[in-house]
Amino acid sequence: MAKHILMVDDSKTVRNLIAFIVKKEGFHVTTAEDGLDALEKLYAASKIDLIITDINMPRMDGFTFVQTLREQESFRDVPIIILSTEGQDKDREQGLNLGANLYMVKPAQPERLLKNVKMLMG
Repeated sequence: MAKHILMVDDSKTVRNLIAFIVKKEGFHVTTAEDGLDALEKLYAASKIDLIITDINMPRMDGFTFVQTLREQESFRDVPIIILSTEGQDKDREQGLNLGANLYMVKPAQPERLLKNVKMLMG
């Protein structure tokens, strides 16, 4: 069965672009527009194998989303890639300290993103 990726970003353009890139590699993609929307979709999905999330989003930002996931037993080990325009060390450190596996700065090169996705899903 295809691996399932949850793509969380408030920009429809970014969601569609990332979904397009990973779908071409045979992954199943669910998209969400912010952390709250993503949580609802996570609870409804049978299994999510990897999450790609932005930081700056309305309602629930990416940092809060990552922290919320890591506090829950069922999502503690799901690989998370933060994909953000925020490239400062403090943002990177905060994201990784909260439990993200990887922090990438937009715009992500498709090849590099796919390599990281595959690496994290083993």
